[in-house]
Amino acid sequence: MSFLKGLHPKSNSLAINGGTVLSNDPRTNTLLWLFVCQRATHKLKVMHTPSLIITFLLAVGLLHAAELHVGATGNDTNSGAADTPFRTIQRAADVAQAGDVVTVHEGVYRERINPPRGGTSDANRIIYQAAPGAKVVIKGSEPVKGWEKLENDTWKVVIPNNFFGGFNPYADVIGGEWCKPGVGGWSRHTGAVYLNENWLTEARTLDAVMQPATAETLWFAQVDAQNTTVRAQFKGVDPNVENVEINVRQSIFYPSEPGRNFITVRGFTMRHAATPWAGAMSEQVGLLGTHWSKGWIIEDNTISHSMNTGITLGRYDLARYGIAKPPATAPGFVTTCEVALQHGWSKENIGSHMVRNNRISHCEKNGIHGSLGGIYSTIEGNTIHDIGIRDWMSGADIAGLKLLGSVDTLIKNNHIYRCGGAGAIWLDWMAQGTRVTGNLLHDNTTWDLYMEVDHGPWLIDHNLLISAKSLRDWSQGGAYSHNLIMGKIEVRADLSRETPYFMPHTLKDMRLSSFDKADRRFHNNLFNGGDGTAAFNPCAANLQASGNVYLAGANPSTGEKATVVAPGFNPGVKLTEGPAGEWWLEMAVDPAWLAAQPRQLVTSELLGKAVVPNAPFVQPDGSPYRLNRDYLGVMKNTANPAPGPFEFTTESTIRTKVWPIKATE
Repeated sequence: MSFLKGLHPKSNSLAINGGTVLSNDPRTNTLLWLFVCQRATHKLKVMHTPSLIITFLLAVGLLHAAELHVGATGNDTNSGAADTPFRTIQRAADVAQAGDVVTVHEGVYRERINPPRGGTSDANRIIYQAAPGAKVVIKGSEPVKGWEKLENDTWKVVIPNNFFGGFNPYADVIGGEWCKPGVGGWSRHTGAVYLNENWLTEARTLDAVMQPATAETLWFAQVDAQNTTVRAQFKGVDPNVENVEINVRQSIFYPSEPGRNFITVRGFTMRHAATPWAGAMSEQVGLLGTHWSKGWIIEDNTISHSMNTGITLGRYDLARYGIAKPPATAPGFVTTCEVALQHGWSKENIGSHMVRNNRISHCEKNGIHGSLGGIYSTIEGNTIHDIGIRDWMSGADIAGLKLLGSVDTLIKNNHIYRCGGAGAIWLDWMAQGTRVTGNLLHDNTTWDLYMEVDHGPWLIDHNLLISAKSLRDWSQGGAYSHNLIMGKIEVRADLSRETPYFMPHTLKDMRLSSFDKADRRFHNNLFNGGDGTAAFNPCAANLQASGNVYLAGANPSTGEKATVVAPGFNPGVKLTEGPAGEWWLEMAVDPAWLAAQPRQLVTSELLGKAVVPNAPFVQPDGSPYRLNRDYLGVMKNTANPAPGPFEFTTESTIRTKVWPIKATE
């Protein structure tokens, strides 16, 4: 065995005949060792046996299609097999290669997972999943005992700063571009205190937390060179007996480097992260985030209690390229788009994520947020609620779902409610080729949908916009079809901003345009109260509208033809939640609307082209739209489809489950 030099202990590599076979995978090295030993036994040299080398390489490929296990009673010195699992998910991540599956078994894991690599393609990804039927909870917090009673309902604990490692959220003030102080006019920290999974509210002063507790219990922290002292109100309970936790980690599943592509994260409950503001021009760190990568699948997770954002599909840090952050202005953001294009922002490198069937709640900035990194993605079947409702911070970008640069992105069949800031869905800049369809939006404190400075084409169809404020449209080049729109509509026609658009279905040939074209389409919508398309009268010159129905005071735009106006008709729209978490909608309709005004089927041909990009309303693959199914997936009468999101013929009342649904289009 003169050609066998052995394993390099520091590099995990193997020297053969003076050469080095590099590998960062200990499993590969094990197989290589066995292979070399076998060749030594037969007195054969590797360099003289090419067929055996091929056999070895094939074996390595098979080895990589492995399942690694993590268990609450495991040990990181184990092999990761089913009967000898690792203890931490991070240890499995360090070992996992493209094609591998990391299966995590029932238990509570307190760690941040930083995947050092991703897969190589959609078919050869790295999958992180909870074991079937297992409740796997990953937390960014740590439990804290040793509380000392002070006075009233206030207790104190002193924690050495080394408890937090290199990041102390109680010294980390929330801030970033377009961020403003929240209620009370002061800036809070990314830290939090949780009592039995619910967070307490940070107090502005020490005196406030020393007072008798009210319905809103408070905490206050002071950090010095050695310790962090936390005082908190625990009304009527002993924090040394109850489950009290504090934020320790900034994120839970987030790669430190961009370009970790083709990763699946499935079936976890993830809570408690001291996430930063994640501004539109900054690196966007979320409780779970993709960090400027491609091809992630994020599905069937429960995500809650992120101080800022739950899931980020966002961008890199400009400092990575030695570039100072431009001013937080519209021209400054254009500069960051130009920089992104120079550094690989394209369909080939970024986006194409699938975010589906997640439950996201109790985040104070966003449920889902992405600046530029969400291009070509699908966001489907998610429940997002209780976002930004405590007003702990304010400023731009707060919403249930906020995307900048949603090029060719599909937002479908989501349920978004009780969101503050700008409301449920906010699509800002470059919503080109985007479709928003089949979403249930209600009880949002501001807007169900906010389209800001987009040039189109984008399509909004078969949505239920049931909040008091349905639509803020500060854009051009959009189409609205078969929606139920129940609230106020706000239009702004005097925008002087210039924002980008591209060649269709690409990020090529970026150009800028202002907003003087109006250019909107409304077909076959059902307006119940609110403003109706009359809100667009100040900029109605390029408004294309037909087939709409206006009820309860809603009115058509000036000169609009082929409409039904029935101010005395009350549909009595009622949305209720069932005992199993399903949601039902009931409303009255009038079959006479069908005979009073025949309607065209909404197609790409009817919608035409958005003026500024001179681009047709088509799907991302270039195929035409043909809206022949309703909100529930029911086939329409294509010769005369019913107005609004539901197809009907002779019935006068619709009562149907509107969440969850599985529409078929």
